Amino acid sequence: MSTKQRLLDFGQRLGKAILLPIAILPVAGLLLGISSALSGAVVIETYPILNNTILQAILQIMNAAGSGVFSALPLIFAVGIAAGLVRGDKGTAGLAAVVGYFVLIITINALLKVTGGLPPEGADPRAYGQGLQFGVMTLQMGVFGGILAGIVTAFVHDRYYKKTLPEFLAFFGGSRLVPIVNTFVFLIIGSLMFLIWPMIGNGIAAFGELATGLGVVGSFLYGITLRTLYLLGLHHVFYLPFWTTAAGGTMEVGGQIYEGFQTIFLAQLSDPNTTKFFESLALFNSGRYFHMMFGMPAVAFAMYKAIPAGPKRKATAGFLLSLGLTAFITGVTEPLSFALLFASPILFVIEALLFATVFVVAALANITIGSTFSAGVIEFLLFGVFQGHAKTGFLWTILLGLPIAIAYFWIFKFAILKLNAKTPGRDETGDKETENSINSSYESNSDQPKIIVAALGGMDNITDIDNCATRLRVSVIKPDLVDADALKSVGAYNTIIRGKSIQVIFGPKVNIVRTEIDEYVQSLSDGS
Repeated sequence: MSTKQRLLDFGQRLGKAILLPIAILPVAGLLLGISSALSGAVVIETYPILNNTILQAILQIMNAAGSGVFSALPLIFAVGIAAGLVRGDKGTAGLAAVVGYFVLIITINALLKVTGGLPPEGADPRAYGQGLQFGVMTLQMGVFGGILAGIVTAFVHDRYYKKTLPEFLAFFGGSRLVPIVNTFVFLIIGSLMFLIWPMIGNGIAAFGELATGLGVVGSFLYGITLRTLYLLGLHHVFYLPFWTTAAGGTMEVGGQIYEGFQTIFLAQLSDPNTTKFFESLALFNSGRYFHMMFGMPAVAFAMYKAIPAGPKRKATAGFLLSLGLTAFITGVTEPLSFALLFASPILFVIEALLFATVFVVAALANITIGSTFSAGVIEFLLFGVFQGHAKTGFLWTILLGLPIAIAYFWIFKFAILKLNAKTPGRDETGDKETENSINSSYESNSDQPKIIVAALGGMDNITDIDNCATRLRVSVIKPDLVDADALKSVGAYNTIIRGKSIQVIFGPKVNIVRTEIDEYVQSLSDGS
């Protein structure tokens, strides 16, 4: 395997692993969003029924729980990424990541003490680039420290978790060896980070200032890059630094410095003094609501109207309606995006350009609506409407979203017809065959996982199988054995084959698909 392919495979695995800790953010956001929306002084004054001691106590507990999850993000990322990257014995990897992370911050703390680098008593540690992390004064690496701990732990784990030791040390071999080795590894890494983190931190901060300073140009470049990497499943790796490091901006909230627009947004949710959410949300986040809630449902309608009137249009209507509603409600657009890509790459290029353009629109309108995962109508209500127009500018999303939807519709209808693109319902198959193909979806039964495994070339051809939010991610030995048509017959929207990395797009139901495949594989092992 070439170095390029190895890097691509690792990037895709990392993108998948990142989703595990990111999945925690909607929970924290939900708790913080509801509690802040219903406990503000203005809201209570407007709706006196909320001024109830028990209700406000519950809201305060919800806020504390959400803030607690938010404060623990570095450790959550360390465990989540380690468990997501390793191929087996994930529990040991999670434990080793915890050990590694604490050794990392404690080693830095010890070096600060030895060198006299700790801030004087009474001084603000922020002026020294330091802060408390789980009660330890250390360099303020934030979530980056957790990500580093997770990635390094995964490499250590995969190398040592099957390692055998001499008989008199056998008890410490295998999986027990991983946390032990990790301790010494992070003594070294902690020492290195003590020396180089100030330079790395300054570099990230400088990049953040540059990205923010570019204004709407930065918004466009961010949007086009994010959508392009979407094809490779690497978009999570791209946006994470903007979410969690100074690349996404720096701001003081409640007397504490936070880095990354997502981190700042979550801090502002629990801060009663917030009057307007962080400006980088307008540059790098709010445009997603235009695309998910207005643009992509309009694309689904354009696909429908581009089908000649007749049985094919009727057969496709329910399928496209479900894709449009999925994008609007949950913000999941992969089935539509890949339908465009497979019909014509030009259609996906148009989508990427429009995606970047609506980021510019959100930046110009100064819309500052945060999100945790989806940017669908659920999060729009929670983080936009419920937080108020003054904080978010959510009314502009509605006012500008309607003409944006109309523009998406006419642009895509024209492009589909002009290119004669074979979007759903416009293929060359017969009416009945089209109806069967369009209406095929994954239904839980004992045969489906067996068909999927066979379509991937069988168990002997599969070296690794996992999933992200909407895709089954599979590593195979021989890509030419993969049968994309068979996968589509059991509900896959599309299949992407890049070298030995296979991505099978099932949409939000992929978790069910993965679970049933795991159960099927386990049944094969039990029967052998």
